[in-house]
Amino acid sequence: MNRRGVTPAVSKSLEVGMVVLFVALLTTVLLGGVVPDYRGAVDARVGDRVLATASAEIERAVPPSHGVATVETRQRVTLPARIGDRNYELRVDGRALVLDHPDPGVSGRTRLVLPDRVDSVAGRWQSGTETMVVVEGGPDALVVRLTAGGGA
Repeated sequence: MNRRGVTPAVSKSLEVGMVVLFVALLTTVLLGGVVPDYRGAVDARVGDRVLATASAEIERAVPPSHGVATVETRQRVTLPARIGDRNYELRVDGRALVLDHPDPGVSGRTRLVLPDRVDSVAGRWQSGTETMVVVEGGPDALVVRLTAGGGA
């Protein structure tokens, strides 16, 4: 019997099988471990940036005191609609800004650095809504509010 004609076909079939096995193994490793870990790290970084941006915008909204009788400012703050394909919330806790996210690795808090003439800070922002910082009051007592939409 002469089977030399079958050898190239069997060899090519084995090569194709090995390539398919390699691609399947590589896909499983990447999607099972490396990619989700990378996404988690990226989401945590985005959460940190959102917290830093929001706190900086809140602090910047408070005008300097130059003998002004009354203060009323409204400043729009642009934030991402979602972090890691999930909604989040920013809220005030005393003089701290808190990021609440379903992933604890993304959640965080930062202290707001505001002048002593700011009496209170209140409010919350939901992701995906138009966000505003409203500052109202007199020269010695300001109220800072985080509001959605037009600030009502």
